[in-house]
Amino acid sequence: MPIVGAFMVPHPPIMLPEVGRGEEKQIEATTRAYRQVADEIAALKPETIIISSPHSIMYADYFHISPGKFAHGDMGRFRAPQVRFDVEYDTDLVEEICAISDSYGQENDDIKSMEIQGFPAGTMGERDPELDHGTLIPLYYIKEKYDNFKIVRIGISGLSLPMHYEMGQIIQQAVEKTGIRAVYVASGDLSHKMKEDGPYGFAKEGPEYDKRIMQVCGSGEFDRLLDFDEVFCEKAAECGHRSFVMMAGALDGIAVSAKELSHEATFGVGYGICTFEVKGEDETRHFLEKWREDKKKALDERRKDEDLYVRLARYSLESYITLGKRIGRKDIQTEEWKDLDPEMYERRAGTFVSIHKDGALRGCIGTILPTCSCIADEIMQNAISAGTNDPRFPMIKEDELPYLEMSVDVLDEPEPIDGPDQLDVKRYGVIVTHGRKRGLLLPNLDGVDSIKQQIDIARQKAGISEDEEYSLERFEVIRHI
Repeated sequence: MPIVGAFMVPHPPIMLPEVGRGEEKQIEATTRAYRQVADEIAALKPETIIISSPHSIMYADYFHISPGKFAHGDMGRFRAPQVRFDVEYDTDLVEEICAISDSYGQENDDIKSMEIQGFPAGTMGERDPELDHGTLIPLYYIKEKYDNFKIVRIGISGLSLPMHYEMGQIIQQAVEKTGIRAVYVASGDLSHKMKEDGPYGFAKEGPEYDKRIMQVCGSGEFDRLLDFDEVFCEKAAECGHRSFVMMAGALDGIAVSAKELSHEATFGVGYGICTFEVKGEDETRHFLEKWREDKKKALDERRKDEDLYVRLARYSLESYITLGKRIGRKDIQTEEWKDLDPEMYERRAGTFVSIHKDGALRGCIGTILPTCSCIADEIMQNAISAGTNDPRFPMIKEDELPYLEMSVDVLDEPEPIDGPDQLDVKRYGVIVTHGRKRGLLLPNLDGVDSIKQQIDIARQKAGISEDEEYSLERFEVIRHI
C-alpha cells in the first residue's frame, strides 16, 4: 500500500494560543488551513504519520531516524510547557527503512543510490530524544481531530537535494513493504527573510523563494524542487526545502491532486500549507530519474567544451577509479593531448581540483604551493585526492563519474597582506594562518559575498577561533572549467 496522503505544513510556535497569547490571530489563515489538514488526515485514518522536521537531529552527511518505542516533548522553551505530547514510534516501519537503507545500492534494483554502497540513514547518533517543535506543532493540530496513530520522525541532512528525494523513495518502499497505512507530513517554514522589520531581516531572495515554492508545491510539479539552487536557498534562509523534497520522493511515481491552502508572512517568515491527495500510480512522475537523465545530457554537452586542464583532471580521476591506475606524464604524451599548454610541463604552481555533483560539492583538494615538478603532475595528483581523500565525503564510485562537474584552479604565489581591506572576494583567495593552523578559501565562490564571510570560512576550516590572532595572505587564480 502506498502512502495515502501528504501535507506540507509550517511550524511557527507563535500560532499556538498558548505561545502567541493573542498574536496568533494575525495568522488566522494559517490556523484555518492547519485545521483543514487535520480534518483530512483524520478522514484518511492512517496507522502511522511520518514527519520530517528540520529541527529534529541533523547531521551533515546522515539522515537521523528517531529510535526507540516512545518519545515525548513540550513547548517549554517557548514558555508553554503545558503543551505536551507523548507519542509511540512505529518501530516496524523504522526497522524496514533502516534495512532498506543498509542494502541500498547493493541488492536493491528498484532505486539505486549513486553516492555510496548503502544509504546514510539510520537510528544512530541520537543526541536529544525530546520531540522538537517542528514535530510538536503538526501534532498539536492533528491530535485535535485524530489520535489513533504512531509516528516516524526523520531529520533532514546537509546532503544534496537528490539524496533527500532518494530518502523519500526509501520511505515509500518501506511503507509498501510493511503494508502500513501511512500519511506523510513535511514540516518546514519557508523563507525567514521576508520583511525588513522581521526577526531575520529582508533579502530579495526571500519573497522570490516563497513565490516559487508555493507555485511548485501548489501545482505538484515536484521535479522543479530539485532545480532550486543551494546558494539561492541559503540566501533566502529557507527552513523546509529539504523536508519538502523528501516528501516528494515519498510520492515518487504517484499521481497527486495538489492544492494550496494558505500562505502568510505576517511576522517576516513565510508559512505555506499545501495538501496532496493521492490518486494512484503515474509512471510519468519518476522525477529524480528524469532529472538525472537531463542532467547527464547537459553534462555530456558541457564536457565537449572542457578545457584541457579539466580534461586532464577528469582523465586522472576516472583512470584511478575505473582501472586503479595513477596516470603519469608518459600516459599523456599522445596525439589526444598534443594541445596541452606548454606551461603545464614547464611551470610549477599550487592547484585545486573541485568536484561537484547534483549541484553540491563532492570533493575539493589542492596544494597552496607546488609539491610536484610541474602543473600537469600537480593536477593529476590533486584530482585523485579530491575524489578519494577528501575527509568530508566518501570515495567517489564508478557509477558517479558521468554526473561529476569539475574545475581546476591554478594558484599564483600567495603574498602577505596587512588587513582585510586588501582583499576582494571575487579577485583574491585568502589564507588565514595562526601558528601551524592554516585555512584557505578560493576566490569567486557562489554564496561567498563579503570579505568577512570569506575570512570566517577560511578561519573555521583551519580551526582558528575568533579570539585568536591570525595573519592573512592573498592570492589570485586562473580558473579552468
